[in-house]
Amino acid sequence: MYENNVIKTAEVSRNEEVKQYVTFLVGEETYGVSVIKVQSINEMVEITHVPKAQSFIKGVINLRGAVVPVIDMRRKFNLPMKEYDSFTVILIVEVKGRLIGMIADAVSDVVSFPVSDIKTNINFSARVDTSAIEGVGMAGESLIILLDVDTFLDSEHLKESC
Repeated sequence: MYENNVIKTAEVSRNEEVKQYVTFLVGEETYGVSVIKVQSINEMVEITHVPKAQSFIKGVINLRGAVVPVIDMRRKFNLPMKEYDSFTVILIVEVKGRLIGMIADAVSDVVSFPVSDIKTNINFSARVDTSAIEGVGMAGESLIILLDVDTFLDSEHLKESC
């Protein structure tokens, strides 16, 4: 389905610890979230607008009787908006014991990285807040930004908005 974005699992030795990530697309970039944090991947559903919410909060959804805030990742990353299509998904992730939805352009794959292949010491010459980045994984020639959702989608920050 995503022929141009096929990501191959890195070669892993038998003794090395491996982490798995659900990868997804936002704009032209691929991001990953620990598979342990992902509760489900859902197709787009009706989202109820929340007045006076921060701009990146799309609203809330009813997920099996629970009210779940939904964040539009394009807005969170200050990218231009685009029409939702059949590939658009809502990833439901657990953040500090709370469910939060993340709207992504598409879900890609589950990718495994040996821990030694995850680059965590990323030096930017400009001022870039890397506190929400767990690291960067390499799958072939592709770089995948691995998000720490507990920091990136801090539930205390969301409580102020929802």
